[in-house]
Amino acid sequence: MSINCSVYIAASFDGFIARPDGDIEWLHNPEYESPDKFGLSYDEFIATVDTLVMGRNTFEKVLSFSPWPYQGVPVLVLSSQGVEIPAHLKEAVRVDAGKPEEIVSRLESEGKKHLYIDGGVTIQRFLQAKLISDITVTQIPILLGRGLPLFGSIEFEIPLKHLESTSSSNGFVQSRYQVAYAA
Repeated sequence: MSINCSVYIAASFDGFIARPDGDIEWLHNPEYESPDKFGLSYDEFIATVDTLVMGRNTFEKVLSFSPWPYQGVPVLVLSSQGVEIPAHLKEAVRVDAGKPEEIVSRLESEGKKHLYIDGGVTIQRFLQAKLISDITVTQIPILLGRGLPLFGSIEFEIPLKHLESTSSSNGFVQSRYQVAYAA
């Protein structure tokens, strides 16, 4: 497969991407503002992405952001249920369903080369299907104690090859890994 599926996400030090109710306001703590550049910036990453693939719950959360954060990037929302796409996003967002392998195959047939996989359950499904090629996680210096886990329960071990780690003055630690699925 010639398509690259990447994860780029933030998580608490104890591995949660959101509070139990899906709240992510803890990510917007003023103490986390950092003027220094470190690691792979989001802007550098998103500039290489053809399509962002996310689950319905993540999409519904992102709809609350203003302005829409993915201007210029096609978004594919995975859902077996109906998803209401606001009129102003009808050209940028579409909905599809199916197994991760089917989704990747369809996008690859459209000429896509680099997919950004986002949302806890979606990331877990793509990992389980052995489709994720690299993972960038920025650890935020907070212990949430409970919440929605980044990786959850995966049915097999997934070896990772460390590419780099960097840190910022506000305590963020970003680590990048290549996924090395066992044969």
